Parts: sequence; structure tokens; C-alpha cells
Amino acid sequence: MERNWIKTPEPSVRERNAGRLAIAGGRCQKPRPMNAHSSPSSPLSVAFSAPAPLAGRVRVPGDKSISHRSLMLSALAVGESVVEGLLEGEDVLATAAAMRAMGATITRGDDGRWRIHGVGVGGLLQPQTALDMGNSGTSTRLLMGLIASHPITATFVGDASLSKRPMGRVTDPLGLMGAEFTTSPGGRLPLTMRGICPAVPIEYRLPVASAQVKSAILLAGLNAPGITRVIEPVPTRDHSERMLRGFGANLTVEEAADGTRTISIHGEAELKPQAITVPGDPSSAAFPVVAALLVPGSDVTVENVGLNPTRAGLYEVLRAMGGDIRFTDERVVGGEPVADLVVRHSTLRGIEVPPAIVPSMVDEFPILFVAAAFAEGRTVMRGLEELRVKESDRIAVMAEGLRAIGARVEELEDGLIIDGTGGTPLAGGATVAAHLDHRIAMSFAVAGLVSKDPVIIDDMSPVATSFPGFAAMLASLGAESRPVEA
Repeated sequence: MERNWIKTPEPSVRERNAGRLAIAGGRCQKPRPMNAHSSPSSPLSVAFSAPAPLAGRVRVPGDKSISHRSLMLSALAVGESVVEGLLEGEDVLATAAAMRAMGATITRGDDGRWRIHGVGVGGLLQPQTALDMGNSGTSTRLLMGLIASHPITATFVGDASLSKRPMGRVTDPLGLMGAEFTTSPGGRLPLTMRGICPAVPIEYRLPVASAQVKSAILLAGLNAPGITRVIEPVPTRDHSERMLRGFGANLTVEEAADGTRTISIHGEAELKPQAITVPGDPSSAAFPVVAALLVPGSDVTVENVGLNPTRAGLYEVLRAMGGDIRFTDERVVGGEPVADLVVRHSTLRGIEVPPAIVPSMVDEFPILFVAAAFAEGRTVMRGLEELRVKESDRIAVMAEGLRAIGARVEELEDGLIIDGTGGTPLAGGATVAAHLDHRIAMSFAVAGLVSKDPVIIDDMSPVATSFPGFAAMLASLGAESRPVEA
């Protein structure tokens, strides 16, 4: 069986953790409380521009999806797991804080490696206070899945952006498994859930393509007796499946002739501690890649980018638009495809983006919208309903911001139509509202690099959730940024 990103280290503290799990009372008894914490951020208005071509070599932070899952699954293993290259952004740190609050011991060494001593499947402990998820929808939805099959009660809170995001697509299937929820109006945060043990294994067909919903159900199935099945009509990112297998869960994937995937997980699993190497996040790499394509004369290499086929749709689309992107030093790191991306300035052409590719690049559409604004001709992007319930309504917010800096945009119910400039700079000079959305903020920062006048983002602080050091990375390539008084 293929194992991705991971190998089993020596379980140096297995006996100690097994003892603590026994004290906690086993899988279906009420555990004792622990603590949670959160950290606020402050607004920061910044203007971005590029006076010269971008050049150099950069690395982006570790993959956010893999980072979240590595912490959660390590916390459910009995023994010590070691994670290298973890994304140390606020979203992932929110996951770490929540797992500490439920009993895991998580520390960061001076060598940058994270060590996690898990409590075992069924051993999560009662958090003493609310779990503050900050801006992280992934943390919230996946942790709800973990807790659903444990006999504990947890309250989830988040920032203003996260509190607007609907949670019904997760609470509905988890409710079928026996978990109970009290939510704010519209099925939103703050919400309180009460898990159940034993939970009821279910067979659930995803009504919309969502790796988060799929993962939440599979994680709940870890501690449910019997087999839990998720039917996925459209393939989504498969990090959960890969990592669950690697940690030792009995998980199978069957694919039908029409592409439908049925993922089955056998419950009451025993997870084994692992050593995990996290590759660079392809979603984060999208920003320097598009910047290099758009700024005339640029030549940039982005090193160590994960190219999981379920995540690499943007690069396929940019190449179809004429982008000069080469994959070099292609290699496999613990079963995960990785490469360095060599990117040169290109004249992009507008295309009609196939809706079938959306699940493999759903988080990258804001920066693709920026690329389309500078392409020759019209780019049509549909099938993007999911973008309306992200950290912000990314269709409406991007359309508004692009118009403010001079782009020609038609907003559709499920996407955008953008008539590009053919490489001519946009006017820029406007202040764009990021709506507490990290990808909106970074996308307009890139737009500022190819506009006549700098583009001002009203608040860059949310970028810390996924890409700490973003402005410094752009500066290392030759871009300029400066704080702006509100």
C-alpha cells in the first residue's frame, strides 16, 4: 500500500501515551478537560508595486492542507510523530492549539521540527474553553469530524470572516452519525457540538465537491464501529486518504467508470506515529508564479512545490493560457510529487476554463482572476459556486476590486468573465477591501505589481493565516511594498 509523505519513526514514548490513554478512560468514556487559546491580529494597510522585473529563487511555506492533517492525525496516534516543514501560519497554529486543548502534546524544536505525542483514536479530552479557530475553515470542519465520534462537547468560535461561513454541509452528515449541534443563525459559528461514542457509520454521497466535508466524515469514521463510506462524484484533493493510509488506517478507494470515487474507512482504527515531510504549498506558490508571468522581464524559480494531481489545476490552466512554466528537478518526497517551478514573463491568452478542473484549483481562482485581467482576449470561468462561501464571497469581492483598479469584469452567479488588457498595465491607484480574506489580499498585491499606480490593500494582516513572510518574499524578488496610513 502506498504511503505518502511519511515513514514510521521509533515510538520512543508509546508506552507513556498508552498509559495516559488508559487513564482517560478508553474510547467512549467522558474525558477530563484541557485548555485552548487564540491569538489576535491587527489591521495593516499596504501598497504594492514593482519598479523592475522580478528575479530570484524563493520557497513558499509548507502545504496548508497537509500541515493541518499532519497535526490532527499525529494527535490521534499513540506515540511521537515528527513533522518537518510545517506551515507556521495562524490557521495551522489554530489547529495545533485545538489539539493541545484536547490532550495532545505538541512542541516545536529549535531545529524547526514539530513533535506531537498523541492520545490515540478515541482518546481526545474535553476542552475546558471554546476552541478559537480564527480564520480557519479547514480547522473548524475537520475538527468537527474528529470530535463527532468522541464523547465530548466543544464550542467553536472564529473571527468575523469565519463566523459568516455556513457549516451545514458538515453538520448534516455528522448529525447522521449521531453528533448534535447548536449553531448560530444560518448554521454558522459560534456553534457547540456534542459528540457521541459509539457513532453510527454512514454511507454519504457528497452533494457538492468538497475535500473538507469528505475529510470530516472520514475522520469521524476513524472512531465509529464498522465501515464509513463517502461517495465522491467529482474527485477532490486526496490528502486525507493518502495520510490516513500512511498512519495505518484501513482505507480503500474504488473508482467507477464515470469517475465516481467511493472511499471506505474501517472504524476503531489504531494509528501509528509517523515522520512527515511537508512539501511547499501549491496554492501559496501560485502568487509568485503569476507575478513572474505578468511582470515584464521576470525570471523566477519557486522551489520545492508539491504537485499532487488533485492540487495542480492552476498550473495546467496557466500553461494553456501560454504561461512559460517549467517543472525542473521533478522528484518524489515520501510519495508526494515535488518540483521546482521555473517561470518567465509571458503574454497570456484568454481561455474558457473547463468547470471539471475547478476542484483541483478552487483556492487559486482569485489569483487566476488577476492573471485573466492582463491576458489577451476573454477568459470565461464558471462552475465556481463554492467561491461564494469561502473566507469571503470571492466572486463578488474580486469583481469589485478588479473593477476598482480598471479591469473589465462581468460577474456571473457561478463565476466571472474577464476581458484582459493584453499585457497593458491596469490603472491601479485604488484601495481594495480584502474582507479579511488572505487570498484576496495576496491576489491584489500581485495586481499592484503590474498596475500603473500602486494597489493598496486595506488589510494585509489575514495573510499571516497561510503565508507568513509574503511581503518579504515579494521584496526578495524585487517588488516594493509600503505601509499606508488608514
